[in-house]
Amino acid sequence: MTINGSLTKRKYFNVILPLFIGSMLAYLDRLNISYAALTMNSDLGFSSQVFGMGAGILFFGYIAFEVPGTVFAEKRSPSKWIVRIMITWGMASALMAFIHTQTQFYIVRFLVGAAEASFYPVCYSSIIPRWFNHKERPKVLSIMLTSMLVSSIVGSPLAGVMLDITVLGLKGWQMLFLIEGIIAFIFGIILIFWLKDSPKDVNWLTPEEKKAITEEYEQEIAAKNSVKKYTLWQALGDKTVLKLSFIYFMWVTGFWGFGFWLPTALKLLSGLSNSSVSLLVIIPMSVALIGFIINGNSSSKTGEVRYHIAIPVFIGAIGMAVGTVVNNPILSFVCTCITCAGVYIGMGVWWSVPTTFLTGPAAAGATGLINSSGNLGGWVGPYLVGFIQTSTGSYTGAYLYLAFSLVVSGIIMLTLKKQDVASIVPEESSENIV
Repeated sequence: MTINGSLTKRKYFNVILPLFIGSMLAYLDRLNISYAALTMNSDLGFSSQVFGMGAGILFFGYIAFEVPGTVFAEKRSPSKWIVRIMITWGMASALMAFIHTQTQFYIVRFLVGAAEASFYPVCYSSIIPRWFNHKERPKVLSIMLTSMLVSSIVGSPLAGVMLDITVLGLKGWQMLFLIEGIIAFIFGIILIFWLKDSPKDVNWLTPEEKKAITEEYEQEIAAKNSVKKYTLWQALGDKTVLKLSFIYFMWVTGFWGFGFWLPTALKLLSGLSNSSVSLLVIIPMSVALIGFIINGNSSSKTGEVRYHIAIPVFIGAIGMAVGTVVNNPILSFVCTCITCAGVYIGMGVWWSVPTTFLTGPAAAGATGLINSSGNLGGWVGPYLVGFIQTSTGSYTGAYLYLAFSLVVSGIIMLTLKKQDVASIVPEESSENIV
């Protein structure tokens, strides 16, 4: 069958859009904690090291529940698991508005991570493959993950403005978390009626469309299993999966080390107000957004993966390293834009890789393991930046390490053999979708 434009639009509206919004809300939490640091740290007496630990400790909650949550969702109901995540995560996020001590900060951030754990792996390995074939996924994932950038572009100016206001005795940073939690909770309720597990569960497809999408997905699973059918434990111990886990650990160390501290670093660099800094952030995020879409489209068209991941990561490392040695504020900001584009734009292509050779619980478990490894890097990066800044009074050493981490990630990505990250699904199967 030929591709039907109307069907594609319906799939994007009913599958990708709800995941896009959920991802925006998840990233809004990272955005809010980074902006809250501009006033919360002084209000509560937190040092840079304390903030770095608290910002990153969220990922320990992820690590504890990522793999079991992803496997459970794959075996039961991915869509209902996403609903559960949004509701419980919204409740945990709202608690951030009421913390007063360092210990409370650490506990609540862990709970936020535990509640949100497995959101992205379930999207990557259990939901999107049921609706989009292997050739579509790099583009689809790139579009979904532009949500991170859209969240920054929309949320940054709002966060900057809110930091300077007080409502009903609550300071701006408290309102950020309270509003975030309420929105996530309400959206979780909406998802009960919007997001479904598979074509057979929806009423917006014709019987022929349901049959075509389901058959293509089943053919893909059969093609992969004919090469090697992985059990969950085989997937978790697979050499390629372990290598991907280390690559992502090093990448996300740089990614979140840069991301969590971006508003603080820009404020020190520019001397601007909170609201002005939030507007300034829109520029690098917009640059990354454009690159994100171009890179995902290019990978989907060419089928190439490794260089579409490694080259952006190298670009991010260059921007980060050069930024430590330039003194001109304008040049420093240019380096920030380059770094932002580099650390972001390969993400969509990256998450198409595990499902090129894994299916079912094996794909779910492996994706959870890879993401958990990255989440460990999500703690290491922010904590190291805070520790080094507290120890030396400068961000230079921290950003040089983050650049090194990105370079290592890119180099190891290129050591993967082409067949390790190339789909084993026969090319003709991609034409079977309605």
